[in-house]
Amino acid sequence: MELNRREFLKFGSAGMGALVLLRGAGSLKEGSSAIKPVPLRKKIGETTTICPYDGSGCGFIVAADAEKVINVEGDPEHPINRGGGCAKGQAISQLRTVDGKDNARRLTNVMYRKPGGTEWETKDWDWAIDKISQNIKKTRDASWVSTDDQGYMVNRTEGVASVGGSALDNEECYLLVKMLRALGLVYIEHHARI
Repeated sequence: MELNRREFLKFGSAGMGALVLLRGAGSLKEGSSAIKPVPLRKKIGETTTICPYDGSGCGFIVAADAEKVINVEGDPEHPINRGGGCAKGQAISQLRTVDGKDNARRLTNVMYRKPGGTEWETKDWDWAIDKISQNIKKTRDASWVSTDDQGYMVNRTEGVASVGGSALDNEECYLLVKMLRALGLVYIEHHARI
């Protein structure tokens, strides 16, 4: 019988647990407290995930509590990477936290530099969303194509394009593409396919 690492750990843990229970049950007498349950201090959950960095689809096991990611390791049962992982994949915990704190290098404010300017200004999110939507609307209206050269109705814009970020998951990409198609974009790409 050939065991992989995960099965070995499962069977080994179950066997040791059975030995401890059998040995402990034999030494217990009426009123004895030879085996005391140890309460867990923190609930740490393990879940599987897919690496968001490229189109390979490598699988990882992420152990986390409510506050931070504790450990990230390659999923040995995943058919693509079989437990391995590149440096970028091993660092997926940095998308959210570093040592339980927000990543100090991750920008949390909108930084804006005026056209021709040299200094960055901090702006709020409402201002940024309004500015982005105004620029998209202006460019879309200026580059709108209703019909092509042969007279077919196409209703598209060729002046706006989208390149999706590598940290977007499938669900975010799905919603992004639906919005972009509704705006009439035809040039839509994603980092995982480039």
